[in-house]
Amino acid sequence: MWRSFRTKLVMTMVIFAVAIAFVIATINHKRISEQAIQNNAFQLESIEATVEYSLNTIDKTYYYFDDDVAERMKANTKELLELYKNNPSIHTWDMQKLKKKYEMDVYIINQDNVISNSSNEVDIGLDFNECCGKLAEILDSRREAGAFYHDGMDIAQATGEVTKFSYMATPDKKYIMELSYSLEDGEIFEDFNFLSVTDDLEKSYPSINKINILNLGGLALGDPAEDSKLSSEHRAAFEETLAKGETTEVRTLNDKGEATIYHYVPYNSGYDFGSTQNKVIEISYNERELESILQKHNEAFILQLAFILVITVIIALIISKWVSRPMYMAFHDSLTGLRNRAAFEEDLDAILHVSEGETGLLMIDLDHFKSVNDLFGHADGDELLKNMATSIQSTIHSEGKAYRLGGDEFAIVLRNTNRDHATFVAEQVIEAVNESVTEYYKTKGLELSASIGIALVDEEIRDVNEIYKQADRALYESKEGGKNQYRVYG
Repeated sequence: MWRSFRTKLVMTMVIFAVAIAFVIATINHKRISEQAIQNNAFQLESIEATVEYSLNTIDKTYYYFDDDVAERMKANTKELLELYKNNPSIHTWDMQKLKKKYEMDVYIINQDNVISNSSNEVDIGLDFNECCGKLAEILDSRREAGAFYHDGMDIAQATGEVTKFSYMATPDKKYIMELSYSLEDGEIFEDFNFLSVTDDLEKSYPSINKINILNLGGLALGDPAEDSKLSSEHRAAFEETLAKGETTEVRTLNDKGEATIYHYVPYNSGYDFGSTQNKVIEISYNERELESILQKHNEAFILQLAFILVITVIIALIISKWVSRPMYMAFHDSLTGLRNRAAFEEDLDAILHVSEGETGLLMIDLDHFKSVNDLFGHADGDELLKNMATSIQSTIHSEGKAYRLGGDEFAIVLRNTNRDHATFVAEQVIEAVNESVTEYYKTKGLELSASIGIALVDEEIRDVNEIYKQADRALYESKEGGKNQYRVYG
């Protein structure tokens, strides 16, 4: 019984300690995981800020130090309008000669917003209504206004070059004279090349797949239009970002189940007031590094729990060895292993206050026990008490609790019982004692037997001393009546 108690104590201590350690480790694990996620988000925010700063810097530089390009474009456009006035048959114009003269590509956009003539032959036939609906709307409004317009950084669709465009309609509104100038050839672009910044970021951060700067039509600056078309899902996120001025994300999975996140960030230039003022920064990134960090944290978490479990078990075993015996003996009889009088009073008091039915108390006394000690010695008497405890315990099984109150006095407490069941248990105890004890000592000339007093307590009696007195009185009547029998109080 003591070993069983020690095992229960060890298990209780282990479960308690592991539960506390698990909570602490889980909180710590959650904190570290959240910190890793926050660090990942902060990294993304830092990349956003770097790209935005790069764009803002080059826009600001063009605004303050590159007015001459816009003035040249305006002067060249006026010459084209004068040429149109003198020769409206634009198909007769030598576009290559004009390009060489202006050091800019020349585009003629007709009333259908289609490039009808150009020094860049690959763009002839480009329909802005099909490829660039927003730009087509802007062209219509500029055609009606008839003023000179120049934009900031945009893309040459065929090559992907970062280019500056200007627009001005002919007086008869039939055409728009468009000029393009490659900004990539200028010193400003070389010194403040935002594409180099994005390339460096992609190389510096393994989690970054690609960083694109998208124009009003969703085309990436630096990439040919054919290579930078958005899918329908990405197009929707891009349009939402552009319309609401809020960051949006799209998550996609590849065949291996790996996620790629497309992060769309609005950019509004404070120095570009043309149609290129609003752009969108597209950052596609993976979570492999984050997942790797979280996986390592999970592994460390499991190892930590395993270590805690091992240490806890060892400490529990050591502590239980120190304290389990004294704790056990505080409520158990050292000789028989049954619960003692202190446990009896505590248990009975608790049962009387929670039991809904009748409570049965059986007081058991071994008749002529003193003779065993006198004739055969205390060692034989102790062995007899052990046999008595075994007989009682084997009789009641789990139906009640058995106690040794002292000397040869034992007790059984039955919960939610009745008179018939209590007397049945008493008969079983007497029979068991006769088989294991009485018959043995008969051969030695002693008449040993068990006398039992039974008290049944209903809900009206809740006092331990009262029920004890009733059972003791019944025991006395049993002995007076001839022993080896039971009596029920009342």
